[in-house]
Amino acid sequence: MTGRLYGVGVGPGDPELVTVKAARLIGEADVVVFHSARHGRSVARRIAEPYLRGDQIEEQLVYPVTTEDSDDYQGEIDAFYAECATRLAAHLDAGRTVVVLAAGDPFFYGSYMHLHKRLADRYPAEVVPGVTSVSAGAAVIGKPLVERDEVLTVLPGTLPVRTLVEHLAAGDPVAIMKLGRTFPHVREALERSGRLDEAWYVERATTGKQRTAPLSEVDADSVPYFSLALLPSRAAAADVPQAGTGEVVVVGLGPAGPEWLTPEAREALARADDLVGYITYLNRVTTDPRQRKHASDNKVESERAAFALDLARRGRRVAVVSSGDPGVFAMASAVLEVAAEEQFADVPVRVLPGLTAAHAVASRAGAPLGHDYCVVSLSDRLKPWDVIAERLEAAGRADLVLAIYNPASRSRTWQVAAARDLLLGHRSPDTPVVIGRDVGGPEETVRVVRLADLDPADVDMRCLLLIGSSQTRVTGRGTVFTPRRYPS
Repeated sequence: MTGRLYGVGVGPGDPELVTVKAARLIGEADVVVFHSARHGRSVARRIAEPYLRGDQIEEQLVYPVTTEDSDDYQGEIDAFYAECATRLAAHLDAGRTVVVLAAGDPFFYGSYMHLHKRLADRYPAEVVPGVTSVSAGAAVIGKPLVERDEVLTVLPGTLPVRTLVEHLAAGDPVAIMKLGRTFPHVREALERSGRLDEAWYVERATTGKQRTAPLSEVDADSVPYFSLALLPSRAAAADVPQAGTGEVVVVGLGPAGPEWLTPEAREALARADDLVGYITYLNRVTTDPRQRKHASDNKVESERAAFALDLARRGRRVAVVSSGDPGVFAMASAVLEVAAEEQFADVPVRVLPGLTAAHAVASRAGAPLGHDYCVVSLSDRLKPWDVIAERLEAAGRADLVLAIYNPASRSRTWQVAAARDLLLGHRSPDTPVVIGRDVGGPEETVRVVRLADLDPADVDMRCLLLIGSSQTRVTGRGTVFTPRRYPS
């Protein structure tokens, strides 16, 4: 009859956090197994020491390499685990009970799992969970880790900076493991994501060498492997700011996903108590449980602005969201116009820039805005068509590249053809036109057509048009650019 294998989590460091079941199994085991580096010290054995009998067989599994000193780390570590599994299999074949100690939890970045995968199909095996360092870290800093609808993300610090930034962008609670030599990269990712000020550093939680501090204050040279970064629940922050601290920040979200949101804008969204905006744009913002969303239709800009300013006057920190840049056919002007009224004279208003749709589309096509250009909206909701037509004529005569916003909607279908025909009075039929749709989004398309071939059926409310000047060119690879020099 073979022995039984146990993977036993011994928790983060304090022997009193070892579970009752784990303590019993450690005391009853015939063989106790633990990992260590070449220096011989084992964190897991030190935690379990009060529960050892003293007459048990001990198997010390010494890692042969680290990622810093091997050209074939994975190959060498796989061979190491295969040899370790053979050693443990000999005990199991002899009918002995084998307990493999794991700091924290065996299946949470634990070394035991590599033995489990090699042995559990041949021998009876059981995993005993332990308190993770993430849970211990939240406990020692005294901050709730995750609440209500928040999503906790656990990341290894070994990930590339760009990948860390992408995960941090969501704004939910995060734990970053395996610091040590990765600490400078983790700090860089926190800075780039605008979340450094939220991060806490926890070292050797629940032990006599425990250290906690705001991560921004930690010296990279002092960080050991057994440390982590925690960005706890934002819901722990005060729900209502003190009277007199309210403000309105008008935030540009950029034209699409979180990768085009600036760190400054991300920080403003995270600090806000209330988020106000057109429902489609508001749905792009990840919130935490303490924040309130106030969605509205896209035709009530003045009412939305007054609502936001009134919230701020009562002490709330308010973020008014816009797609793209808030100062380009968006909410900044509406908020500032209403803020000029006497009743809101004492309400602070800030405007934070965002990546514009015109620049996003231009980047996908090449550099069509490389020389002088103008920006025109074809929407006649806030200005008459006669004014739009005059401006198109003027831009055509001036030989400016045009960025056309709001070219069409469900109720406006004729302006694209009218604008095309006006500009053909000043431009060659071969003038390049870039049609960018949902740029940065899941349905992104970018096409280049001749001005004479611009078909209104190909344009909807999610499109932006870039209409070239006489100097705009299309290369053999389909790249569109406008030279910086203009002929004299």
